[in-house]
Amino acid sequence: MSTPEPTPSIYSRLSETPVGDQEITLRPPDFNEFHGQEKVKERLMLMVAAAKQRGDVLDHVLLSGPPGLGKTTLAYIVAHAVGRNLYIASGPQIEKARDLAGLLTRLEEGDVLFIDEIHRLNPAVEEYLYPAMEDFRLDIMIDQGPAARSVNMRLKPFTLIGATTRSGMLTGPLRSRFGIANRLDYYTTDELCHILARSAGLLNIKITPEGAEAIARRSRGTPRVANALLRWVRDYAQVRSDGDIIAEVAEKALEMIDIDADGLDEMDKRILEAMIYKFDGGPVGLSSLAVALGEDASTLEDVHEPFLIMQGYLKRTPRGREAMPAAYAKLGIAMVRGEQDHLLL
Repeated sequence: MSTPEPTPSIYSRLSETPVGDQEITLRPPDFNEFHGQEKVKERLMLMVAAAKQRGDVLDHVLLSGPPGLGKTTLAYIVAHAVGRNLYIASGPQIEKARDLAGLLTRLEEGDVLFIDEIHRLNPAVEEYLYPAMEDFRLDIMIDQGPAARSVNMRLKPFTLIGATTRSGMLTGPLRSRFGIANRLDYYTTDELCHILARSAGLLNIKITPEGAEAIARRSRGTPRVANALLRWVRDYAQVRSDGDIIAEVAEKALEMIDIDADGLDEMDKRILEAMIYKFDGGPVGLSSLAVALGEDASTLEDVHEPFLIMQGYLKRTPRGREAMPAAYAKLGIAMVRGEQDHLLL
């Protein structure tokens, strides 16, 4: 029986080129150049070394954490470390069992399949993934009704790397098949300075340590944000200065796009202002806050809230979001408890 082919939408997004043959802009090619996430990196290096010593296929890996912290980059690095091809797909793209079958049957022994946003897999598709991960076997139902039959396909041993930004949305059965979960945390300013220095070298940008620190402090602990800001500051320095990125140039460039010294952008400040002025500091539900701001609730929850909570501006409670003292200080408002809760300075 012929092997099911992936649908065009999946096939067109499937990376079939060995990792070593791809140009990955600013992505570290190996563990030595990957800076930060030391615990996760050490754990993955040990797993790769053990698999090589046994001559075995690397165990499945789960990477979780906010966007932009390096989950995809680590997938490239792992595939490069084991010397196998990396195939990439996204959870929402795998809509049917035949899509999954098309992906899995193309893998050679030891190849790495990276599924981003794996928590968004179709539940019906996820059921087919369980035997594939455990027994390297795929049972596909063909036809429907009285003509329905199950087709068993043997798969070559492979490594699945799943990435998720919402680990709480993973089902228990899927999470348990990965074994140890690897959570990526936000980066420190020093780690981001190191990453910016490396990126500047690759982009042929002259940057001082002070200039790198000015960008790093405003990067929300995220390398993806840091590299995006670096490119913007490069353009600003090229047009408005002599091309070199020093602290003063970086600060002026970031002020131009409304990013302040604490890394808050215009929407972050609007959130704090709405919390305090419209809802008396909270508690307020996410949907009410979204309506007041004219913004999508999921955008607030996934993009803005994590940083504001991490920096101590907001907190989540069973009754809703509440503004913390740091939010009042940020906006120059005295926080007074009593009959009058808030008093402008």
